Amino acid sequence: MSRAKSADKPAKAAAPRLPLGEPPLRPSFRRERAAMKRGVLPVAGCDEAGRGPLAGPVVAAAVILDPQRIPRGLNDSKKLDAQAREMLYAKICATAQVGIAFGSRARIDRDNIRQASLWALSRAVLALPVRPRLVFVDGIDRIDVPCECVPVVSGDALVLSIAAASIVAKVTRDRLMVQVGAAHPGYGFERHMGYSVPEHFRALAALGPTVHHRRTFAPVATAWEELALAPQADPAE
Repeated sequence: MSRAKSADKPAKAAAPRLPLGEPPLRPSFRRERAAMKRGVLPVAGCDEAGRGPLAGPVVAAAVILDPQRIPRGLNDSKKLDAQAREMLYAKICATAQVGIAFGSRARIDRDNIRQASLWALSRAVLALPVRPRLVFVDGIDRIDVPCECVPVVSGDALVLSIAAASIVAKVTRDRLMVQVGAAHPGYGFERHMGYSVPEHFRALAALGPTVHHRRTFAPVATAWEELALAPQADPAE
């Protein structure tokens, strides 16, 4: 007679479920649409590119999206590759109202990068073909504009109009830095866009700063000091 299976044998533990994780955060048109339902329109988003680099201007953009013709795939410019940004830039410019402004290297050195960025953001809004009644701006600061202004922390990842502005600002600045690279070969501006990377530091040490370098930024200030202290060649030699 066969022995019955033990009824108190412990059951096999179930395999643990792997966490599904949060879906990737993407910007939406929710804030703009809510404002429009209240009768507040047009609604713009604005953002800048180039606060961190050692060279070149800071570039700001403001965008009023057409609710009926919003390009698919808009996202924070930092989450897109160069090809996607270029494609979306063309679509934004073809379907939306766009304003662009530049905070020059001289303004950055005179006023500091934060003030130059805020100035450029306000000028980008003023450069729009139509005046918005509400502007969402990336960050914590309100800007000086003749309409309601709402700062949104991580706005380029949350607000679709700000994401569109981040793409326009980034593509505009990258194109400009490619031109700077052609005018100043050896620095690699067309690759690093003026940011603090080893290639850029090596070029600063070997070639010295250009007129596009931000003199108040520490690595550039150090390069200027070293250039001033370097022994000068005797023209008679």
